Amino acid sequence: MAFLSKSGSVAGPGYSRWLIPPAALAVHLSIGQVYAFSVFKSSLVDHFESSQTAVAWVFSIAIVVLGLSAAIFGTWVERNGPRRAMFVAALCWATGFVVGSAGIATGQLWLLYLGYGVIGGIGLGIGYISPVSTLMKWFPERPGLATGMAIMGFGGGALLASPLSNRLLSFYDPSYSPTTAGSFADGRSLSLTFLTLGAGYLVLMLIGVALMRLPQGFGDDSTAAHRPGQGGSLVRAGTAIRTPQFWLLWVVLFCNVTAGIGILEQAAPMIQDFFRDNGTSAVTAAAAGGFVGVLSLANMAGRFAWSSLSDAIGRKWTYTGYLGIGLVAYAALALVGSSSTVVFILLAVVIISFYGGGFATVPAYLKDLFGTLEVGAIHGRLLTAWAAAGVAGPLIINTVLDAAGEPGTMTAGDYRPALFTMVGILTVGLVANLLIRPVDSRHTDVEAARTAQAHADDRARASTTGAQTGAATTSPVLLTLAWLAVGLPLAYGLWFTVERASKLVLG
Repeated sequence: MAFLSKSGSVAGPGYSRWLIPPAALAVHLSIGQVYAFSVFKSSLVDHFESSQTAVAWVFSIAIVVLGLSAAIFGTWVERNGPRRAMFVAALCWATGFVVGSAGIATGQLWLLYLGYGVIGGIGLGIGYISPVSTLMKWFPERPGLATGMAIMGFGGGALLASPLSNRLLSFYDPSYSPTTAGSFADGRSLSLTFLTLGAGYLVLMLIGVALMRLPQGFGDDSTAAHRPGQGGSLVRAGTAIRTPQFWLLWVVLFCNVTAGIGILEQAAPMIQDFFRDNGTSAVTAAAAGGFVGVLSLANMAGRFAWSSLSDAIGRKWTYTGYLGIGLVAYAALALVGSSSTVVFILLAVVIISFYGGGFATVPAYLKDLFGTLEVGAIHGRLLTAWAAAGVAGPLIINTVLDAAGEPGTMTAGDYRPALFTMVGILTVGLVANLLIRPVDSRHTDVEAARTAQAHADDRARASTTGAQTGAATTSPVLLTLAWLAVGLPLAYGLWFTVERASKLVLG
């Protein structure tokens, strides 16, 4: 289909670049649902009559496949353009829900692994990387802001999916109450909820496909030289993974994600355990749920705020903050986190905001090092660090806690070995970040660099034409509708999360 082709995705004169962020958000808000999978966990355990571990594998498979598919299909995404990639991601993500629904309806857990985990995971990986490099091409002067706008949506996806999923489960099974301990949704409601979410996310992602465009000069690989905002280096993906800079950044991302997951994975029980005395926690279950809401907001806000700040202070200094301040925060959490709930919450918010910011900043870091020539493909390969961290982070903290005692009986001291382990991991990441240097010119694609220099005037002129910024000739109605399509769902999720977070204060 020409509509989905790379050449058919090039923006015409006057197409506003401010239509690209809502296109990216439409995809990332949809696939960000994966962070809300825990909403289904207890009901799925009850429905399949299986263990928590068996059901948890659904999420783990999805995250591992996300990283692997981003690495495997990264070059394909660059060659075929964002519109085709987003379309394929939408089909895979929706199909994953349909197959998962069939698995629930028939009582076959392996179908849930295959559908949500594998097929949906492929949609996650392709959908995650496809809009990011395109945004950086439209906003060459603010790559951190550009990636922050998209990846913020991935963090915000859980804010939308959590309340929406609970409402759907309650609608299809009126006896189910998400706020009542021991209440489980039945198989029929789980299956229908999966189908409804799959259909809804398919529509939202297709809106993103329709809005997505490439800037002029990016529709044909032979015109690489004409591309505005092409970083100082022009490095191919195959060459990038042979540089020390790539692997140092891999270690940086792995360490930052591993440490963040250490809190996210245990958020609700952790705050209760830190303030447990004589078997009773001073933090109620409702307040613990509010803490999870606070961390969700910190995760999303950090993706936008810290990534945008990186445009001003530089990516290396930003990551130095993530890792350096982060390890101090982790040490403080281990030593004085139990002194006050306010201290605990503030330290956790800092850590999780850095966790989110790390995801949003890394594409711009790659652009600084390797240019935008194949940054999407390079980004995909780097996300294998996320897949590895998704296994390592929970493994570290769960191993420590399993040795410490039974859930509901632990205290702050039981968490200290895991927290100090995270301090060590962040220290490794900090050293790796400080070792990163500019990429040697011998890794640059010489032909692309020569042509780029010859057409420098064309690039400068393109960056200021209506094709890049042309809001004046783009319908204000279209702009408004595009932002409403993603803004209203996000606002709904934010409202619910703020309401839930207020319980942390009100108890």
